[in-house]
Amino acid sequence: MRCYLEKMTGLSRAQVTRLIARYRDRGKIEVLPYRRHRFPQRYTRADIELLAADDEAHENLSGPATRHILEREYRLYGKREFERLASISVAHLYNLRQQPRYRERRLHYGKTRPTAVAIGERRCPDPQGQPGYLRIDTVHQGDRLGAKGVYHIDTLDAVTQWQIVSTTRASARPGWSPCSAP
Repeated sequence: MRCYLEKMTGLSRAQVTRLIARYRDRGKIEVLPYRRHRFPQRYTRADIELLAADDEAHENLSGPATRHILEREYRLYGKREFERLASISVAHLYNLRQQPRYRERRLHYGKTRPTAVAIGERRCPDPQGQPGYLRIDTVHQGDRLGAKGVYHIDTLDAVTQWQIVSTTRASARPGWSPCSAP
C-alpha cells in the first residue's frame, strides 16, 4: 500500500510514513496551510525615519561612517532613540536604505554627471581581411576668377588597395560642396 501511495502522490517514503502516522493519530489528514518562516522585524518604522534624518543631516555618508555616528549618538550622547540603530551592521544599514519608507523620507537629488562620449572618433578600420572597407578623401582644387574649382574624390579599399579617383565640378549653389551633400 505504501508503494502505491508513493507512486500515485509522488511523495517520498518518509512523507508517506508521516501522513500515515498523522492519520492514525487524528483520524483524518488535513492540508496544512503553508507558512513561510519570517524573522521578527527588529527595526521599526521610526528607526528607518531616524536613519533617513541622520543621512540627511550628514549628506549620505558611507555605511561604516554612518554606523559609527549612530553608535556614538547612543553610547556617547545617550540618546535612547538610537538604541536599536547603535548595533546595526553596515550590510543591514544598506538594506534599510532600500526600504520604501526610507526612500519616501529621504529624497536625494544628485547633480547630473557628464559622461565622456567619443563622438568623432577617427581611426583606421579593422576589416579583418574582408574587402569592402572604403576610405574616402576629398580635395578641393580651389577657386579661379570667382568660379568654383573642381573637387577630387579618392576612394580606396582598405584590404585590396583598389582605388578610384574621380573629379566633379562644383555646383552653382553657394556654400555647396560634395562633403556637405546629403
